[in-house]
Amino acid sequence: MKISTKGRYALRVMIDLAINNNDEFISLKDISIRQGVSIKYLEQIVSLLNKAKLLQTARGNNGGYKLNKKIEEYTVGEILRAAEGDLAPITCVKEEAKCDKKAGCLTYNFWKGLDDVINEYIDSKTLADLID
Repeated sequence: MKISTKGRYALRVMIDLAINNNDEFISLKDISIRQGVSIKYLEQIVSLLNKAKLLQTARGNNGGYKLNKKIEEYTVGEILRAAEGDLAPITCVKEEAKCDKKAGCLTYNFWKGLDDVINEYIDSKTLADLID
């Protein structure tokens, strides 16, 4: 599993919104300046986060983004999955995967174990943990 810049920046956006939270919407321009990431790229990221219902959005002069819930309620796993999709190390460990070799595969349990450890770890850490 390799986390792309999209996943890394999604975490940075969420941390930025958490740290700068004053219960007002924060513009992408402000996030862009603080994080050193182009507005165009941030638009793609916040679109994914918004689609996953992790953000509140508002349009207009005072528009922007803010968190949808408390920072303790966001897991790193849900943020990364919103940006990256499934984080399985190989396709066959996905629940919907159909592999006719799974029953006799000597490496399946290894890959499944790795997937379980990754998900357990990223789901055990919250946005609050990263900020602390």
